[in-house]
Amino acid sequence: MAFEPIRTERLILRPSRVSDAEAAYQRRRLPEVARYQDWEMPYTLERAERRMAQVVAMGGPVDGQGWSLTVVDAAAPDRILGDLYVAIKSGRRCAEVGYTFHPDYWGRGYAVEAAQAIIRYLFSDFGVSRVEASLHPDNPPSARVLEACGLIFEGLTRHSFWIGDECSDDMLYGMTRFDWEAWCNRRRHRPDKVELVPVTADNRRAVGDLVTHKSQERFVSPMLGNFRDALRPPSLNGANLVPWYRAIEADREIVGFIMATETTGAHANPYLWRLLVDRMHQRRGIGSAALDRFEHWCRGQGATAIEVSWGEGPGSPAAMYQARGYHPSGKIDDGEIHAVKQLT
Repeated sequence: MAFEPIRTERLILRPSRVSDAEAAYQRRRLPEVARYQDWEMPYTLERAERRMAQVVAMGGPVDGQGWSLTVVDAAAPDRILGDLYVAIKSGRRCAEVGYTFHPDYWGRGYAVEAAQAIIRYLFSDFGVSRVEASLHPDNPPSARVLEACGLIFEGLTRHSFWIGDECSDDMLYGMTRFDWEAWCNRRRHRPDKVELVPVTADNRRAVGDLVTHKSQERFVSPMLGNFRDALRPPSLNGANLVPWYRAIEADREIVGFIMATETTGAHANPYLWRLLVDRMHQRRGIGSAALDRFEHWCRGQGATAIEVSWGEGPGSPAAMYQARGYHPSGKIDDGEIHAVKQLT
């Protein structure tokens, strides 16, 4: 099946050319690019040329084989940014995807934009029923690319991925056509109304089903951990914490969860313990709106400050909290940055 170029807002995804081999060699020979990829080093120009000739001869995705296309800058089509990998299998019913970009173009959203485009093509035009991908567990930026495209973490296989004599675990992501349609049709607008509501018998299942992206579990506990800590709270400075928690409701739909510690004689300030927004409702301003409600509640309790902590790394909520006036105190709380916001 011949592949016609796809144009996105900033990119063109086009069939590879023999002349693309030089650019492929220049990026794939870099240690930082090859670190989590599936080729052995050193990566040579001859290897790039052989692979490019094979890809060009295919002309498009072929069942049972791996194929790739070239990603260029739409504003400057001679500028090659990277490539996308596509492997069709199971009688054209399933596709595996991957991506490789030159470091000069990391961190600008190009991988997400390109991956979204090829996934749409695979479901809409090619007709697959499933798209999948795998990655090294130590590569959270790549996980965030897949999650931004709607792929779901499906599991981890241990000591299953070999490159030469080196072995690692492998994280598996996937999405069915149903998942893709749900992701494309999810709500994206800011809700008209966000409230913090009690967890009740009527909404507890919806609360329990809340889930973040897998890469975000480094910063926020899954709901099972939240329920565990709410039922059996730990102690601090010799006194048990008193949890206060609510479901986050946006336009009458349960979309998140927030938990804090109440002010007690042993704990002068409320401590914002957990804040989770479901993966299908992120980037709608819900987290910020929930914090507005929470801070209002704290003022109503007579609190003069709120404490919080966060981990560092890609995807950390640090920027959100700091923009809201939570300033690092200089303390480290269980390996995380401790911060305080003064309430006025």
